[in-house]
Amino acid sequence: MGGDGVSPRMAGKATILVVERAGAATEALLALLRARGHRVAWARDAEGAFHALDEARVDAVVAPLGAARIDGLAVLRHARQRRPDACVVLSADAAGQRLAEAALAAGAHDVLPRPVARERLLAVLERGLTQQRLSARLAEMEGRLDENLSVAPFTGRSRAIARVMEQVRHLASTHVPVLIEGEAGTGKGLAALAIHQHSPRRDAPFVSLDCGALAEPLLERELFGHEADTPGGSAHAGRLELADGGTMFLEDVDELPSGAQARLLRVLQDHAFERVGGSESHRIDARLIAATRHDLEARARAGRFREDLLRRLGVARIVMPPLRDRREDRRVTRGVLDRLMSHAWPGNVRELRDTIASTVMVARSRRVIELADLGRALSPAEGEAERLAIGVGTTVEDAERQLIAATLEYAGNDKPRAAALLGIGLRTLYRKIKEYRLPH
Repeated sequence: MGGDGVSPRMAGKATILVVERAGAATEALLALLRARGHRVAWARDAEGAFHALDEARVDAVVAPLGAARIDGLAVLRHARQRRPDACVVLSADAAGQRLAEAALAAGAHDVLPRPVARERLLAVLERGLTQQRLSARLAEMEGRLDENLSVAPFTGRSRAIARVMEQVRHLASTHVPVLIEGEAGTGKGLAALAIHQHSPRRDAPFVSLDCGALAEPLLERELFGHEADTPGGSAHAGRLELADGGTMFLEDVDELPSGAQARLLRVLQDHAFERVGGSESHRIDARLIAATRHDLEARARAGRFREDLLRRLGVARIVMPPLRDRREDRRVTRGVLDRLMSHAWPGNVRELRDTIASTVMVARSRRVIELADLGRALSPAEGEAERLAIGVGTTVEDAERQLIAATLEYAGNDKPRAAALLGIGLRTLYRKIKEYRLPH
């Protein structure tokens, strides 16, 4: 092994191992990687590569396939054994292309044709290292809010979710009402629970009610309770009374009918209410947290929600970011990550959580989750498969280029799968990608 060896990893920099024969091209590549701020190690053969991988934690590996004294597949497997998310970029000449499919199946990030254009290699490495950083975060999907809040199902380290965490920390120590806004599945209920669990009321009840789940008469009875319906019957306490001393969380508060809105306003103003069918005033000490996925300001202007209630509920507000604005909070590797990153996530965190759960069930006891495991969870519904519209008059060459590009995108850039979908060989796909100058 030569070069400057492997040193302890610098904060924020990648450690890259280059496995290649000695020569001017290799020296130029090493210098270029160092100039980009990376820590660089060099090995002249497979034995030196194994030693380097055992000696220190390596983030990325660049090696050839089918070169003398350099078994690229063996280097790949050893790197992945030492670090499952290692970004391994291999290169192959025409003779080595037969190994490309095996390399991709074994977890290579990409296989580039030799001679490798340096700028292209740098772009592939940067993409792989970015995915590697993202992969360190997605598995925390059902982790805790963070180490300070330790709320198990709520997580994230993106700037957007960090702002939410800071608001949760601040509001937990207060007693003011909170309005949590955001799309369905963004974790509004988890944020409400986090506020309660880290407030002085943490040992008192946390009671929730979905205002959109019950018809109007039942909703008021469920929330405020009701007196006996018949002589000799019994009265029933509502959710508000059950939350006395603790926190009352109202999901989809915009679904409250006008009568319930008036009753809730009195709770916020006087801390008192009457049960349905009764006249006795009941005192209540419950913190109110409400959530909505709609624009309550617009609904208030349209007369569909009381403006005075909105002012009371919105003393403090938290806006939950949708998952599409939290790309940093996702994690897995290569084709699976590409597929996850390209999905629109209309169901936000809830859809991602369900997708990960179903994917793990499909993978069962295997250590590696493959793109095929993800396919069923994210595949379009029957009859809704993705389509490619090609206009009349499009040349055969342009139609083929569009079809290949769309199939690669659909397959999450998984080239063996794309080749299978297209019904062509992997070598043919690589040739077409090069011919049409498609991004790898």
